[in-house]
Amino acid sequence: MSKITVSDGTEIFYKDWGTGQPIVFHHGWPLSSDDWDIQMMFFVSQGFRVIAHDRRGHGRSSQTSEGHNMKTYAADVAELVQFLDLKDAIHIGHSTGGGEVIRYVAQHGQGRVAKAVLVSAVTPIMVQTETNPEGIPMSVFDEIREGTANHRPQYFHDFTLPFYGYNREGATVSEGIRNNWWRQGMMGSVKAHHDGIRAFSETDFTEDLKSVDIPVLVLHGEDDQIVPYEQTAVKAAKLLKQGKLITYPGFPHGMPTTEAPTINADILAFIKS
Repeated sequence: MSKITVSDGTEIFYKDWGTGQPIVFHHGWPLSSDDWDIQMMFFVSQGFRVIAHDRRGHGRSSQTSEGHNMKTYAADVAELVQFLDLKDAIHIGHSTGGGEVIRYVAQHGQGRVAKAVLVSAVTPIMVQTETNPEGIPMSVFDEIREGTANHRPQYFHDFTLPFYGYNREGATVSEGIRNNWWRQGMMGSVKAHHDGIRAFSETDFTEDLKSVDIPVLVLHGEDDQIVPYEQTAVKAAKLLKQGKLITYPGFPHGMPTTEAPTINADILAFIKS
C-alpha cells in the first residue's frame, strides 16, 4: 500500500493511478478514498492521473488522537501534493471533502491548482449561528456525535438511508452500496469520526471561498437530506469569484454513487471547458 508520513508522524494512505493531468479526490465523512471508486475508474479511462487519499483517522491512514480539524486536513493534503509534485491539478471534494478542498486551495494551492469541484459540500458553514441563522441547529450535530460515539455500528448502518435517499418513497435500495458505506465507516477511528463532526459542521469557509480565484464548479442535489443545498451550495457559489452552480432535482447527498453518470459527465465537461 502507498503511504506517506506527514510532519507529525501520521501515515496517510493514498491511491495514484494513471498518467496525465492529475485529479485529486477528497472523500466525505466518515468514509475513505474507496468512496471515489466509480469516479476514479471513469477519469483514469479518460486519460487523467487520479489520486485519492484516506483522511487521517479514516480508512487505512493512521488512527491519530489529534489533528481532526480542517487546518490539519488541508495541511496533510499539501504534504501529499508536494510529495507527488502535482501541478495543474483538479481537486474534487464531496461533503466534508469539499471543505477540505476549498481550505487547501485557499491556503496551500497557489500555483498548483487549475480548477476545483465541490460536490454536496459543507461550505460555507453548516451550523446555525448568529451570523448564519438559516443553518442547522447544533442539536442535530450533537445527535450525530452521540450516535457515532456510543452506537456507531447501528448508527452508521441507519445513516445510509438518508445519505442515499433510500428513505424516499419509491427508492430502489442497493444493499451493496449501503454495506460498502458501512464498511468504509467502520474501518476508521471512532475518535476521528467523533471529532470530525465539529470540523465539518462548525468550520467557516467564507473567507476561503472569497479568496479563491480559480474556476470552481459547485454541484449539489436538491433532495440532499444531510447537507441542505440552499444553506450551502447556493451561498458558496455566490461567494466564489469564478463559481458555477448546478443543482439536481431529486438527487441525494450520495449522488456521486447513485447518480454517477450525470455527475461524472458534468465534471468532465467543466474540466474540459
